[in-house]
Amino acid sequence: MKTSDLPKVQVRELTLDDVEDRYQWCLDKEVTKHLNMPEKYPPFSKDETRSWVEKCINKTNGYEQKAIVTEGGKHIGWVDLKNIDKMNKHAELGIAIGDKEYWGKGFGLAAMKEMLLWGFNELGLNKIWLRVEVDNEKAIKSYIRMGYVEEGILRQDRLRNGEFVDRLRMSILKQEFFK
Repeated sequence: MKTSDLPKVQVRELTLDDVEDRYQWCLDKEVTKHLNMPEKYPPFSKDETRSWVEKCINKTNGYEQKAIVTEGGKHIGWVDLKNIDKMNKHAELGIAIGDKEYWGKGFGLAAMKEMLLWGFNELGLNKIWLRVEVDNEKAIKSYIRMGYVEEGILRQDRLRNGEFVDRLRMSILKQEFFK
């Protein structure tokens, strides 16, 4: 899939109307399998979800998190930049398509492209990096398709279901993205 063939998405600021979708997605273990979440079920209460969204809206948690919305206006996930290092001009990307109907159809790639454009152009970043579990093959393929390259393995970097899993660190440079 060329990036010109991607579906149209809008990446917009979060609103409190997004809380219910976010809460429902956190109840789906398939959606949250590769996300860094507390090892309890549900991982967050509705009040905790609302509190998180409020912190994102008010920019008090270090996350530049945005909602992913289809051309038809359906809220399907989120994408964010965090660990923003203004001095060294890099940040970490996080993304999730919470609505499984939209998995594997290019919506994550389209949203990632929008966030990379925003990070490089609006925030003046030079590098946007991410961490992905080594067994999350679909995500790794999509990152490679977007132009990310492997930087290395972060050994036993995440505790998932009582076991440590390795994560791959990948990044894309501004010059690579715009090439």
